[in-house]
Amino acid sequence: MTVTMICAGLLAFLLFLLAAYVVAGRVGFKIDNGDGGNAAMRQRIRAQANFVEYVPVALILLLLVEKESIGPRWLAVAMGATLVVARLWHAQGMLSSEGTSAGRFMGTNLTWLVMLVGAGASLGRGAGVW
Repeated sequence: MTVTMICAGLLAFLLFLLAAYVVAGRVGFKIDNGDGGNAAMRQRIRAQANFVEYVPVALILLLLVEKESIGPRWLAVAMGATLVVARLWHAQGMLSSEGTSAGRFMGTNLTWLVMLVGAGASLGRGAGVW
């Protein structure tokens, strides 16, 4: 489970940074709860929330692929590396623009790719296909 542990550690650090950025916004903008109607605060909150919405499921799927040895070892490594890069890219994209951005687009699609590969591998193993 080395791949999952390394990815989980890196992603936990990124979540910490996103959370700290939200807290810094709360202090700087003097907003105790919610976004206070502040667009910059809303961006920070959504970047952190989006991370929390997707990363746990992706990490669980990565753990299952690695633990159950579904496919070659490089599959878990590729999934883990892709997930970390995707979430970095996504966070950068979310925080740099209120609208669409290349980072947000690529981060979303790569996160979904990791989830789809993990879901397919898990379903296949669970159904006894491989």
